[in-house]
Amino acid sequence: MPDPTWLDADDRPWGRWEEYLNEPGYRVKRIIVHPGQRLSLQKHRLRSEHWAIALGTGMFTLDDSVRPVKPGDALFIPVGGVHRIENDGDENLIIIETQLGVCDEDDIIRLEDDYGRK
Repeated sequence: MPDPTWLDADDRPWGRWEEYLNEPGYRVKRIIVHPGQRLSLQKHRLRSEHWAIALGTGMFTLDDSVRPVKPGDALFIPVGGVHRIENDGDENLIIIETQLGVCDEDDIIRLEDDYGRK
């Protein structure tokens, strides 16, 4: 089966993201987090996010709460919510992300990062 077509993609130290839809006010991505890796602890000023866990397991942080996630889980990250996800399994963690609001990579405010990014 051929790979789906994406508008944009970027390899990151923790895995990869692929953008499938980018319209004014919303964007849809697939996020792939490799085993043992995690995203930066971050927040956004101008957008909220909905995450659907498609494959794999992980630990999801939102503000002061940390909980395990598995396929089928749906997560909501409000504007300003401090969040991160970590892949604690032995296969890729796949997340389908829908962003609502101003959807720009410059809206990421990193609070902690394992890879030295600001």
